[in-house]
Amino acid sequence: MIQPIATAAAWRPAMLEASGAWLRRLTAEEVDDLRVAFRRLQATGKPMLGMTREDFPLGPFGAVLAEAAREMEAGIGFRTIRGIPVGDYTAEEAKLLFWAIGTHLGVARPQGKASQLISDVRDAGGTYRGTGGRGYNTNAELDFHTDGSDVVALLCLKTARSGGLSRLASSVAIHDALLAERPELVETLYGLFPHSRQKEEAADETPTYMAPVYSLKSGHFAARYIRNHIRSTQLIEGEPRLTERQHAALDAIQEMASSDAFCFSMWLEPGDLQLVNNHVLIHSRTHYEDFEEPERKRHLLRLWLAVPEGRPLCDAMREVYKNVAPGSVRGGFKGQNLPPGLAAWQARAAAALGMRDTPY
Repeated sequence: MIQPIATAAAWRPAMLEASGAWLRRLTAEEVDDLRVAFRRLQATGKPMLGMTREDFPLGPFGAVLAEAAREMEAGIGFRTIRGIPVGDYTAEEAKLLFWAIGTHLGVARPQGKASQLISDVRDAGGTYRGTGGRGYNTNAELDFHTDGSDVVALLCLKTARSGGLSRLASSVAIHDALLAERPELVETLYGLFPHSRQKEEAADETPTYMAPVYSLKSGHFAARYIRNHIRSTQLIEGEPRLTERQHAALDAIQEMASSDAFCFSMWLEPGDLQLVNNHVLIHSRTHYEDFEEPERKRHLLRLWLAVPEGRPLCDAMREVYKNVAPGSVRGGFKGQNLPPGLAAWQARAAAALGMRDTPY
């Protein structure tokens, strides 16, 4: 029998608003620590795949990241760190700084057909709906969803003229509420659903695969809700058709996540670093209108991270993550253009964090 999960990640918005536990404002000492570490990294002249976390040694700011990592896995599932001095740096310098911060949290994973390790989240005229649609390169309102990694990290560089509100909901709270109200839908969500790789599969991957939305392994819950990828399979001839109950279950998640009872919203400011555990939270963003001037347009940077604190995943998630063992290097979209030097860098990064490497 399916049981409630009832962990600290099963929050409701009022709980976060009352506690303020989701936000951590940096002190002057912590910002100075970050600046000093970044100057040291810049002095080495090393590119992203040439550096290690030892080239970016952290003191007080490192403690902030460690606290955030604990909160993501054992607490409410996310943390927003406010006050990264992005205004002091060019866009390329900010990208290197973001990458360096990521090395203290986990191992970066490729994010698409181009095998990019950092994505520029901005409106590039992309199309959200469809068999090849991705949301990060559009200004569209996004369905609530998870990303393809243990953790998604966003660093805000510039905000839009209007809109672009960041929204989060607890998959754990939704699971438990839905279990009480519609247990048959929860049972359905533990079953397999067809998913599309959105035409970004690697040469050794199939265009589609089957995976559950909810899963449980050794007492650890994980949700993977990417409605757009499921919807895309229904446009592909020969793919399994969703049942009425599957449609109803997917609808229920979106409706509950969007409601005031479950949705927690925040405006990300330049210098905000948002860290989210994909296994326990789903996220979204409202439609936005941008500035006309290119230099003022909304711009965030995104990392997908495999983290040493990562939970065990069920075998049905192997098609997605490749490795389901806890603390393994896993997840992401391998794509078709893995950069030279990635395998060697990944092995070093995994060893530095005590993680199990998963070679390509």
